[in-house]
Amino acid sequence: MKTKLLAAGMLAALSAVLLPTASQAFVNVEIGVRPPPPRYEAPPPPPGPHVVWIPGYWQWDGAQHVWVGGHYVAERPGYRWVPEHWVQHGPNWRFVPGHWR
Repeated sequence: MKTKLLAAGMLAALSAVLLPTASQAFVNVEIGVRPPPPRYEAPPPPPGPHVVWIPGYWQWDGAQHVWVGGHYVAERPGYRWVPEHWVQHGPNWRFVPGHWR
């Protein structure tokens, strides 16, 4: 019984880490402030097999850039992750959400 509860708890914890990022709402963000350079994050050990490290990125909170730390997501065989990034668009900067390609 304890083994089943422990396994169920571990599965629930792993599921929370591996929630698909595709469910996040897309909001078009374009600002006149250049983002800081990306930070380097050493990924922690993976929580299990078949996961992909999604690196952190700078997000605009309406007043300043804030760092969003990296995390693991379930891999999608046959696809590769294109990380979130900022692209200059004229005098402004446009946020491009991460996605599978």
